[in-house]
Amino acid sequence: MVYGVREGWRREGFESHEGVVGVLLADGSEPGPVFFDLGSGSTFHESTSWWYYDGEFRRPTATSMRGRCACGWRGTSRYPIDWEKVREDDDPDAYDTSGSYREWEAHLDDVAGRAVTLPEDLAALLGQVRERLDRLWLQDDAACGYATVLRACGELEAIVAETGPETGPEAARALAREQEESMPAVAEALGMTEKAARARLLHYEYLGH
Repeated sequence: MVYGVREGWRREGFESHEGVVGVLLADGSEPGPVFFDLGSGSTFHESTSWWYYDGEFRRPTATSMRGRCACGWRGTSRYPIDWEKVREDDDPDAYDTSGSYREWEAHLDDVAGRAVTLPEDLAALLGQVRERLDRLWLQDDAACGYATVLRACGELEAIVAETGPETGPEAARALAREQEESMPAVAEALGMTEKAARARLLHYEYLGH
């Protein structure tokens, strides 16, 4: 089973599609954020964490939960919330949210299926680079390991930024020109939300400038 994860659900390679437990009120509507007065004048904290919609302190009372993704996707199934159980355990992380999680997982499978696929040899090579960088953190001389990781990152960034028709900046510029009116298609191909895709294009378009 999957229990409440306060940091949200993420899948490697699709981090912008972060998933969380969403809630619904009795009328089927999705409530806005809950605001908390921290006692510091005009400063307010807000949250959309499902366990705050318990009806206490005049907060809305959620009757069910469903999967929710940063891209705007919402799960179709609704799972009743047993607030007595939540209060009895006194720990939102102990409450079973596996139904919502499974729907989000299926959504991510669909996102991954529509994204472009890296060639097998390139994916394997990148996996080796990632694994080797991870091992650097485990070496005895930590300071040397950190410096080596940073140097390796610089080398990788230099490869991406080099002038040429197949580098990151040129690819970003080409996509920006060709897909000016089709950002949803670009985001789908990259396996990202539209906001993250725009940020990725902008980052690589001016890399090295």
